[in-house]
Amino acid sequence: MKMKLFIVFCFALLIVVCVAVAYAQKAKSIRLLPPRLDNAKPLMQSLKERKSGREFSSQELPLAVLSDILWAANGINRPDSGRRTAPSAINMQEIDIYAAKADGLYLFDAKENALNLIIAQDLRALTGRQPFAADAPVNLIYVADLSKMSKLSEEDRNFYSATDTGFISENVYLYCAGAGLVTVVRGAVDRPALAKAMGLRTDQKIILAQTVGYPKQ
Repeated sequence: MKMKLFIVFCFALLIVVCVAVAYAQKAKSIRLLPPRLDNAKPLMQSLKERKSGREFSSQELPLAVLSDILWAANGINRPDSGRRTAPSAINMQEIDIYAAKADGLYLFDAKENALNLIIAQDLRALTGRQPFAADAPVNLIYVADLSKMSKLSEEDRNFYSATDTGFISENVYLYCAGAGLVTVVRGAVDRPALAKAMGLRTDQKIILAQTVGYPKQ
């Protein structure tokens, strides 16, 4: 009888552990929403209003807005081929987008249209030397995965990773201009310190960071 009770207890404990693990895995991923294709100003108006801003509200971005930003940045716009809203040399798609938020550091998964938690720690202050980076709701960090560029020379890796990041950051600029948000792309980053905090590999290289948020009232 005692053995049967012990087996039942172990089985119940196993179920509890499995449920807890499944919940933890779910909590580590934010399922993004489909892009709202009619939720911004016309392109020419966005171009007219595109600018850099350095005064941000600390107000958190709603999930729908964050979803639109990331899809505009480098989401999949042709599902049949997996190609993106931003071009990349030889379609290497070597630029990964990390999002530093108050509740942690996330990695954008374009294929799953999700943000996957990497570190449950607020790294916003490390994403730039300017004070506003620590309080703005989102700092995007553009990281080149050099393992996808192994066939290129170092000069070409540097050139194309910088160029491809430029395409992505400009997409974010245009979306923000059309949606009434503020953004600025930044090169003033302590890259070694940020890379260490992010746990990046030696073949990953931080290119730029870009702060996004609502205008400061």
